[in-house]
Amino acid sequence: MNTNPKSYLSVIIHQRIARLLYFRHICWPPLEGRRGPDSRESEATRCEYTQRRSSSFSGTYIVFYDIIPRPVTTTLRRLFSRVVCYSHTNNNNNNNNMGKRSRQRQKNQTPGRDDRDNADWGTGYADIVKENKLFEHYYTELGLVPGGEFEQFMDAMREPLPATIRITGYKSHAKEILHCLKEKYFKDIQEVEIDGQKIEAPQPLCWYPDEQAWHTNMSRKIIRKSPLLEKFHQFLVSETESGNISRQEAVSMIPPLLLKIESHHKILDMCAAPGSKTAQLIEMLHSDMDVPFPEGFVIANDVDNKRCYLLVHQAKRLNSPCIMVVNHDATCIPTLQIESGGKKGSLFYDRILCDVPCSGDGTMRKNIDGGCVCAFVTTQEFMQLLQLRIAVRGVEQLAVGGRMVYSTCSLNPIEDEAVIAALLEKSEGALELVDCSADLPGLKWMPGVSSWKLMTKEGHWFADWSEVPSHRRTQIRPTMFPPTEPEKLADMHLERCMRILPHHQNTGGFFVAVLVKKAPMPWNRRYPKDVSSGSAAQTEGSPAASTPADAPPSSAQESAAKQDGVCGPPASKKMKLFGYKEDPFVFLTEEDPVFITIQSFYNLAPNFPKLNVLTRTHDGKKRNLYMVSKELRNVLLNNSERMKVINTGVKVWSRNSDGEEFGCPFRLAQEGIYTLQPYIRSRIIRVSVEDIKVLLTQENPYLSKLEDNAHAQAKKLVMGSIVLKYIPNPDNTEDPQCPIQLCGWRGKTSIRAFVPRNERFHYLRLLGVEVFREKQGVGKEGEKEGKEEPGKVAGEEEAAAAAAAVEKEAELDLENGDENASSEPKK
Repeated sequence: MNTNPKSYLSVIIHQRIARLLYFRHICWPPLEGRRGPDSRESEATRCEYTQRRSSSFSGTYIVFYDIIPRPVTTTLRRLFSRVVCYSHTNNNNNNNNMGKRSRQRQKNQTPGRDDRDNADWGTGYADIVKENKLFEHYYTELGLVPGGEFEQFMDAMREPLPATIRITGYKSHAKEILHCLKEKYFKDIQEVEIDGQKIEAPQPLCWYPDEQAWHTNMSRKIIRKSPLLEKFHQFLVSETESGNISRQEAVSMIPPLLLKIESHHKILDMCAAPGSKTAQLIEMLHSDMDVPFPEGFVIANDVDNKRCYLLVHQAKRLNSPCIMVVNHDATCIPTLQIESGGKKGSLFYDRILCDVPCSGDGTMRKNIDGGCVCAFVTTQEFMQLLQLRIAVRGVEQLAVGGRMVYSTCSLNPIEDEAVIAALLEKSEGALELVDCSADLPGLKWMPGVSSWKLMTKEGHWFADWSEVPSHRRTQIRPTMFPPTEPEKLADMHLERCMRILPHHQNTGGFFVAVLVKKAPMPWNRRYPKDVSSGSAAQTEGSPAASTPADAPPSSAQESAAKQDGVCGPPASKKMKLFGYKEDPFVFLTEEDPVFITIQSFYNLAPNFPKLNVLTRTHDGKKRNLYMVSKELRNVLLNNSERMKVINTGVKVWSRNSDGEEFGCPFRLAQEGIYTLQPYIRSRIIRVSVEDIKVLLTQENPYLSKLEDNAHAQAKKLVMGSIVLKYIPNPDNTEDPQCPIQLCGWRGKTSIRAFVPRNERFHYLRLLGVEVFREKQGVGKEGEKEGKEEPGKVAGEEEAAAAAAAVEKEAELDLENGDENASSEPKK
């Protein structure tokens, strides 16, 4: 036993730091300075340690990567001799050169900032040898790539990934956005040449419905070289912030499409951050824009507290009252309770997206450090164990007849087919792998494999569990190998899995499998139904279902779980909460005094769901009011102590101190106008296209600037918050053919629109107005453009007025408490 006090103290300090950083992966043997395999976790979690011994000494080394701040590492070096601060770019393993940086080029590099942002795609990695012998050897041996295509596969992996965008499909503006892209920007791009090279115009993804997704090879460098492309870039940025366009990798769009979502479905996204797929789920839930509150909802979960706020930002753009962001470990996410017919029961989901953390070797086109195969066994052990636990927890919470999509951005069968095979085997027929070959016409994919081998870091192969030496069996698990019984393997139909290879359609690598639950899981149906927390059978719709998955396991359950330590009911864990303490979600009662003035001022319809309105404070004045759907209200009220909610609801009213003297202290919020407007029966002004142009390009126009019809309506209203509503005329096809609703304020002699900057530009584009801004303000390009194209008002004066109006609105919001730090929902 090593009694060296310095070494012992090093271990103690490492353990303390490990707990603070909340890391879970302990790697042995060492990862040779590579980043941790879990690409989903934040940079702060990528800390590992290893024990190194030699003939000259024995002891413990603490290995920190270059993510640890320099002052901390310097202090540790001074205190302890066996502290190593390791940079992830330094790797002396000659067999693993993927990501290896040329030391000579580093020496010759002039000091200063890495100029990757100003370089073409991939040129930031010009000094990286994109070669990995183990990677090539592994996938050549497995035979996942069709014969004769391996060189094409590797060439594609070395090429930069095309940029892809997706139009928000559920919004009524989707057709207008698509028309604007095709008729204005894409046509112009076809005529652009930079450095003698003709720019390739964006093309639609042939397998995505209704031309709602496009891909292009244009880089930042190319975009910035042409003012015309700079306009296109500004369009993308602005529309992305407004939620009308999402920049998302093509293969990432596949899982939500295979879920086949309908508006009444209850959906769980288990590992949701950063939120691109979650946004798709919300879009599909709101397939009918005329229904403000769909019956279904999306609960988006992520284990990383900080990434949950990134998830909130993504979801916020869609302004949906049917989304809730929660912060839990997906392997033990709690079973929620809901009330139905006066009785409580467990919530089972109709659809579950299980996009698990993985080694990410399919992402190397965009992430050169991802998919390192330098430590196969280490990565496989931790990843597959984690993936299988998440998948098991997912199918436990899936309703009978429900559908779960399991996906990874890894091509490795150990993380793909092996997890699905283990899940199917333990389900004892409760799960079925679905054939999705006809669901996405035009998508090229390879069927799943039913045989594979495992390779260690040293290049040793194991085809079966029986070949694994006893000293490696703590790392290599039986679930990593295919089932040995041919009949059982055939019944699984692993060929129904889908593997997307990069060279087939110029995408990243991806794996998808769709599962349908035909019966409760075996460890649920074997036990009594009468549990104190309620009957899960009533909610799941099957008399066989019983125990909620988070109930204390019985001895039979525990023995079943001990068979492999993975499947069966997860071991009981005490819920741990990390990150910030969120403010409460307080629902208003129907008798709340707030509704007295709101009801009379806006003449709310009798069916307005008052019980769905909430605020974020128990005491003091209510600064903002939010709305959630009926079912999410049910979830919140019955689970406040068993889950950590980061954010939910959409803001519909903001307190305005000036409004009290006009009859109502709350003004309408643009975020929730499409949710709230169907219930408002007064304070509405019908406006024309020309009216909207005036309102969005002038800071505070007089009422007389409006056309006669709108002017007459405005004169009849008292001062205060209003709705500006545009209804399209089918006979006038030159005008936008989608409804537009804006929040505004009717002053004493003037009128204004309360619309955020990016949405302001979005609506102006729909009306044919292009406000083109240079980086240092409003540029001359917009002015010239306005002169060249009659009917456009993209000049300097109008653009400056629009910007000033937005800034003025921001100041007013600040006065009225819209920007109130961490005490308000981070939406």
